[in-house]
Amino acid sequence: MKEPGAILLVACYELGHQPLAVAWPAAFLERAGYAPAVLDVSVEPFDAEKVARARLVAISVPMHTALRLGAGVAARVRAANPRCHIAFYGLYATLNADDLLAHAADSVLSGEVEQALVGLARDLDRSAEAASTEAPSLPRPVLEKLDFPVPSRAQLPALTRYAHVEKHGRLELSAYVEASRGCKHFCRHCPIPPVYGGRFFVVPEAVVLADVRQQVEAGATHVTFGDPDFLNGPGHALRMARALHAAFPALTFDFTAKVEHLLLQRDRLPELARLGAIFCVTAAESLSDTVLAHLDKGHTRVDIVEALRAVRAAGIAPRPTWVPFTPWSTLDDYRDLLDFVECHELVDAIDPVQYSIRLLVPPGSLLREHGALTPHLGALTEGAFHYRWTHPDPRMDRLAGAVAALVAEAADRREDAAATFGRVRRMADELAGAPARPAPVLPPGRERPPRLTEPWFC
Repeated sequence: MKEPGAILLVACYELGHQPLAVAWPAAFLERAGYAPAVLDVSVEPFDAEKVARARLVAISVPMHTALRLGAGVAARVRAANPRCHIAFYGLYATLNADDLLAHAADSVLSGEVEQALVGLARDLDRSAEAASTEAPSLPRPVLEKLDFPVPSRAQLPALTRYAHVEKHGRLELSAYVEASRGCKHFCRHCPIPPVYGGRFFVVPEAVVLADVRQQVEAGATHVTFGDPDFLNGPGHALRMARALHAAFPALTFDFTAKVEHLLLQRDRLPELARLGAIFCVTAAESLSDTVLAHLDKGHTRVDIVEALRAVRAAGIAPRPTWVPFTPWSTLDDYRDLLDFVECHELVDAIDPVQYSIRLLVPPGSLLREHGALTPHLGALTEGAFHYRWTHPDPRMDRLAGAVAALVAEAADRREDAAATFGRVRRMADELAGAPARPAPVLPPGRERPPRLTEPWFC
């Protein structure tokens, strides 16, 4: 197993970032004496020669989109190399372990998986034939503190192949790091709680800084902290931001944080801005307190307004994300959301795909245990890795499909976000039998708030 390419790590999609979920396992394996090859099918063609050389192919599935793509990759791997061991790892591996082990995978791993991947390689190494059935399936999440090496990025495609940051009207290269993993919260619709069970793990500052340095040397001028919630450990986050600014004073960064954390840590936001924070992603999800309670988000509509105010007052651009279509969201809720976006001057801060997001219920989701979902829940969709659900108001299901088609077509044409917003609102108004309102008038050639060029997030 230690010959070059005997292990192949495959990334399918990581929000347009250079895949850290491949770079870190590669570093762990290299430290243990292995020489893995890597492949990112989101920007590279499927490489049958790499697959043919591999005895272990490990496919990274940190999100739903990656899992759906990964299932297709696994089928091609099995056809090209029937004897290799196929492992899936990442958040969506354990959630979908039964399906994957029945059809595509020999092993599944999630949680803090890197050392477990090393262990899997060693188990296969001990088998003379390396038959795929001779290693454990490892379906339970691994939750133990790791000794992190610096991620190994040398074999990955260049940063130029991935999402850029748009700031001050310019596109620049963006790095991607994680200062912590997991989450201490239990939002019902999130894939992290079923895997991490309320735990999170910090990454040493020195490791993060070394990873930033290698990406800055590759041309990055901005860093995305991809932590599920950068403020889960606010002390660690602030130390990390201070260390980053001391080492790279010109570098900007963005981070993700819960609404409640933005309010609890509002006094620290101005310092984060001085240290280089230019925008913040927060999962607002809904303006309906009923929906927020069903999702167990830990905040209210009033809190969202206060968080927007606090972030802006600190000099950080807010980028709220939404799940407009849930079984409990009404057509009035949807129209209210669009009005809120315009009233709070968020049209340019929200990628139009956000107006189309429909609640995803994967196997293992905490929502499956929530009685309020039961009347709306259907069967598990084979091959799609989620449960169907039906809205009690058929208009909402029709609207969800129509908005998804509209924003996809608009994205293909690179339509101005304000124009797309206006078309979405007209569609909702017409469905409600209300007079259609015009699109907001925003100056052409305006400078949009800072953002990443990859709009998807699931």
